[in-house]
Amino acid sequence: MTKQKGTITPALLVITGAFLVVIYGLLFLLTMQLEHSQRQLGSEVALNIAEAGVEYYRWHLLEDPDDFQDGTGGNGPYTHPYTDLSQGATGSFSLEITPNIDHSIIAIRSTGQTDNFPNVTRTIKAVYGRTPLTRYSFFHNSPIWFGNEVTLDGPVFSNGPIRMDGVNTSTVQSAVETYICGMETGCQTPTEKPGIWGNGGPQSLWQFPVPYADFENISVDFSAMKISAQSTGLYLGPSGKQGYHLVFKENGDFDVYEVTNTNSFKGYSEENGCENLFEDIKNENLIGTYSVTGLDIIFVEDTAWVDGTLNGQTTVVTARFPIDTNNADILINNNIVYLDKSGDHKLGLIAQRDIRIGKDVPEVFEIDAALLTQKGRVIRYHYNWQKCKNTGDGQRQQITIYGSIISNLRSYWNFSGGPGVPASGFIHTYITYDPNLYDEPPEYFPNYGAFELLSWSEE
Repeated sequence: MTKQKGTITPALLVITGAFLVVIYGLLFLLTMQLEHSQRQLGSEVALNIAEAGVEYYRWHLLEDPDDFQDGTGGNGPYTHPYTDLSQGATGSFSLEITPNIDHSIIAIRSTGQTDNFPNVTRTIKAVYGRTPLTRYSFFHNSPIWFGNEVTLDGPVFSNGPIRMDGVNTSTVQSAVETYICGMETGCQTPTEKPGIWGNGGPQSLWQFPVPYADFENISVDFSAMKISAQSTGLYLGPSGKQGYHLVFKENGDFDVYEVTNTNSFKGYSEENGCENLFEDIKNENLIGTYSVTGLDIIFVEDTAWVDGTLNGQTTVVTARFPIDTNNADILINNNIVYLDKSGDHKLGLIAQRDIRIGKDVPEVFEIDAALLTQKGRVIRYHYNWQKCKNTGDGQRQQITIYGSIISNLRSYWNFSGGPGVPASGFIHTYITYDPNLYDEPPEYFPNYGAFELLSWSEE
């Protein structure tokens, strides 16, 4: 018999080699899968760290709402270590903080990473902002009375009581639960009334009491706005005459006139009785033509008349210094309207005291703007009040205000007639909310309250 030797060795080597290849392949796949899973876990942890960065800075803003440099006094990014003892995770987040021009809206960009996978990062962007006052069609700090020919389209808020005899298409809110009604809201004898009452509605949208809004802490920094106008906007100093007249034009320009003379006539207000008013421009001189493009602010240290058709976006401010002892008004004697209502055109009117609607406005009158009176109110005087020796026709058919009214004192522009007393004002009033102002008010318009989340996205 012949013995054969070594015939099993090659086969065994082949089988062993194949086995090892399979084993190493499986181990490689398992390693890759484990690393992929760990990287995925690292990615999720990085996202959590990025979110922690946003939460950290939100807390920082609550502690110091005016610090946008992370307490360093220098430019970012700002990097912080991160440790989660419960999960044993360590890493870091890097912050980029970008406020808008008046620091009312803050963009927080946070990038998170873990120490185990430093090349795996996740970035989120959260935008926080204080509540823009232009979220309301009417934001008021005093008692207010809306008559039966008034239509309000948009949210209404007042720190004081509201008599609502008109139509409201959105919420009407008052910070008052009950009050003693007097002449300011049509009660001949003092009578206890609810915070909101009247014959209007729908009353299902009336809400009271709601939290009080501290109007005194709504910041209008006239000094900062003057500096901005001098550096990047248009500054018009004291005229030494009657003030300035701004006429906006459809081509995106506006003319500035120096008002040298005005006609005087009397008007009546409930606060001051009969007054000599200098509202009607008699003589003026053109001093310049400017473009609205890139002009965020026009600061007038005097009285300003404003009218025309706005093509662009800007804010007109009137104030005299020292602020506490001086006043400046904005007067509107003719329509001030947008070229269109697409949202591309926005006008802010900020008056240190009053925004006044003139005597000889058109029969159908329109203001497209966000109006803010820091000390005073939006008012049209009674031009038919016989005790002021006026006999002219002070009544007009209609006023439409497209935007927002933000008023410290009680705003009004209608006086009802009675026996021997002619009416003055507008027969119909339409206050129409501009939805384009909801989160993007005109520049330099104030906000109030704490920072709230406006948007969140991953980049």
